[in-house]
Amino acid sequence: MIRVNIQELAGRVAIVTGAAGGLGRGIAQRFVAAGARVVIADQNAGAGKELAESLGPAALFRAVDVADPGDVGDLVDFTLAAFGGLQVMVNNAGVSGTMHRGFLDDDLADFGAVMGVNVLGVLAGTRHAARHMATAGGGSIINVSSIGGLNAGRSVIIYRASKAAVIHASKSAAIALAEHDIRVNCIAPGNIATPLLASSVAGQADADATVAATRQKMAALRPLRREGTAADVAEAALYLASDRSAYVTGIVVPVDGGSAAGAAVDFDRLARLGTSPAPPP
Repeated sequence: MIRVNIQELAGRVAIVTGAAGGLGRGIAQRFVAAGARVVIADQNAGAGKELAESLGPAALFRAVDVADPGDVGDLVDFTLAAFGGLQVMVNNAGVSGTMHRGFLDDDLADFGAVMGVNVLGVLAGTRHAARHMATAGGGSIINVSSIGGLNAGRSVIIYRASKAAVIHASKSAAIALAEHDIRVNCIAPGNIATPLLASSVAGQADADATVAATRQKMAALRPLRREGTAADVAEAALYLASDRSAYVTGIVVPVDGGSAAGAAVDFDRLARLGTSPAPPP
């Protein structure tokens, strides 16, 4: 029987961007439980400070705009000054594009904002962390994509394109940084309840109904019956941050209940929803 050391990140320092809520919050909590010291990086100062305080002296909050590479560089400098090192970088911060009725209705107005956070933010986080790690014995960089970056779909196309870019950039960085003993891997979450979906329909008259219907369709197509949680994603991040993955780089780990493998269509459930067995938005 393999026993996992519950303090397997003891002595390590991690940054988790977008950690004030959602998946990032779960990752930060799991890392601290595993012995790491963590900088919680987010624009939401209220929630970020509250989380840091709840985790005790092993966590600090730092406000950051990941779409500003200079701000990301300051985040790394802050971490080095506060905790004396950086072994793990989790580029988790992300935003969704607006969900339009169809692609012909998409005005592409949020292209810059989505790409700035989801792509430039990941590239800046990867580069700034790697510049330190390359002179400090290596490290692990974990970039959070989405099954939307693996599977095509008819809506939020800008978001899907940004998450596909994260995957390709991560694989390329894994090759470029391997000589410095820096591992770069990707997690592709899917079908996990976070505020991201709701943000894509914010302000629409039927926003709550759209979110509920979309989640029901996802559940009807997901191979595993149970819902995914932030804790599921956090366990994948812990594996990629730990020595258990010391010979693993350049991979994408879907944490999605099997959705990236294909749809397991529950026709009865879809019929009750009054929809055809088509991919979810």
